[in-house]
Amino acid sequence: MTRKLVFITGNKNKLVEVQAILAKFDIEVEARALDIPEIQGTTLEVSADKCRRAAELVGGPCITEDTALAFHALGGLPGPYIKDFMKTIGHSGLNAMLTGFPTKGATAICTFAYSAGPGETPQLFVGETEGEIVPVRGPTHFGWDAVFQAAGTGQTFAEMDPVFKNTISHRFKALTKLVDFLKTLPE
Repeated sequence: MTRKLVFITGNKNKLVEVQAILAKFDIEVEARALDIPEIQGTTLEVSADKCRRAAELVGGPCITEDTALAFHALGGLPGPYIKDFMKTIGHSGLNAMLTGFPTKGATAICTFAYSAGPGETPQLFVGETEGEIVPVRGPTHFGWDAVFQAAGTGQTFAEMDPVFKNTISHRFKALTKLVDFLKTLPE
């Protein structure tokens, strides 16, 4: 039996990746774009709050996703604020932020949150991929993928075949944990 999930996102690129990954687990994803203000805080705090609010708006179960990019040299910044950094300074600005630091290391972090419905405490599932920030390589249409080179691959996420990316990415790792959790729930 196919399980169905409501995924709160307006990002078409995220939706395509999530659908491709979850299809392997016989999970169908319906996207809903909702304008949910994000609180300031850690990735976990932001994720839990966003999912709690989404479940209230949807009136039922849903999943949300928050992506962060943590620069080792900057103690984890820009973290959950990467979307705003990208809008403001772009790919070249992300590289410039690390000028003069001995490391360009970064961790891509994805947190999926699942809520069974309004008033329910969201469950959080975190996936991480280590890598480094490099000059732009590959298409630049999906966030910071063109400047994040996953450790041991020699490629940025933007350069990778999507099928391969969806086996090593932070998003894949978080979704795998979500799927394991969903298997424990009644259908």
